[in-house]
Amino acid sequence: MKKKNLIVFGTRPEAIKMAPLVKEFLKHSDKFDTKVCVTAQHREMLDQVLSFFEIIPDYDLDLMKPNQNLYNLTSDIILNLKLVLEDFQPDYVYVHGDTTTTMATSLAAFYSGAIICHVEAGLRTFNMKSPFPEEMNRCVTGVLSTIHFSPTETSKNNLLRENKSENSILITGNTVIDALKFSVEKVNTTNYVDQQIEDLKPLIKENKRIILVTGHRRENHGQGFINICEALKQIALDNPNTQIIYPVHLNPNVQKPVYELLNQVDNIKLISPLSYPAFVWLMDKSYLIITDSGGVQEEAPSLGKPVLVMRDTTERPEAVDAGTVILVGTDKTKIVDKTQKLLNDHDSYSNMSKCHNPYGDGSACEKIVEYIFNH
Repeated sequence: MKKKNLIVFGTRPEAIKMAPLVKEFLKHSDKFDTKVCVTAQHREMLDQVLSFFEIIPDYDLDLMKPNQNLYNLTSDIILNLKLVLEDFQPDYVYVHGDTTTTMATSLAAFYSGAIICHVEAGLRTFNMKSPFPEEMNRCVTGVLSTIHFSPTETSKNNLLRENKSENSILITGNTVIDALKFSVEKVNTTNYVDQQIEDLKPLIKENKRIILVTGHRRENHGQGFINICEALKQIALDNPNTQIIYPVHLNPNVQKPVYELLNQVDNIKLISPLSYPAFVWLMDKSYLIITDSGGVQEEAPSLGKPVLVMRDTTERPEAVDAGTVILVGTDKTKIVDKTQKLLNDHDSYSNMSKCHNPYGDGSACEKIVEYIFNH
């Protein structure tokens, strides 16, 4: 009898990291009955990823609402998933990482009696308020899960310290590398057409090095983003041979300081948020990346791009230890100084760009499928 898999996700980052797992399971339809459920915690951004990876959900809860809050979203996911779980009756439910979709799905799946499989398990900052609510989400999911697919030895050890059985943990690498390998190849094929990529091409000047910036974390709202913008402005003014490209998050707490402080700087280009394929294309063209994103810390090293992380803590210490990322927080001086060193010190840049990516070689999904087949 086929094993019944339900793969659940709701945000763009989850979709990116779960898409290669969906495709890998679907290759083995003789062994698995695999269905996809999306909560649409993010709607438009989620749909872009589904289209790019050519995935059609079997269940679409379509839960995104204007001004939704964590209370309503959590309860809506649990109540709506009850119907899906009763209809499909999966043996295994797969969740990813640390979103509200992940935590609420884990609780609903636990109530249903399904085996919960946590992809990207074991990441910890050991600070429940940083990042918020993600640290809580992944800890709760870890408690409820039966199988833990950890990206690294460090994440495995975190779970062992929480008394998880070693037999329940498999180190896989991160599925985002699987996704990235597929995506870079696809966006660079001659027959692939994406309007956002076409719009970006005029910004890529042969005589200018591209600094890609992303930022959206709640804990950086307020003075943190003011510091970040002041740092970027100084970097741009001190380095006219660079082009800073900043896809600005739609949150008003981000938009206000960014446009007020950076809109008039000649070599800073503020653009709308990018689709996943356009973002992958731009990462590939960049010289270095300044971000507060978790996923970029994993992706960029596979492309040989140094990353400065605008956070005080990271649940991805392997990247810091490996030398592929540097934590700079929202300290203006530190952001400027570390950027200048990478721009002006060839050896520092070369050493960082050639560091081994601790998040694997792009075979995570194959390892997960093999494990479940033998479970």
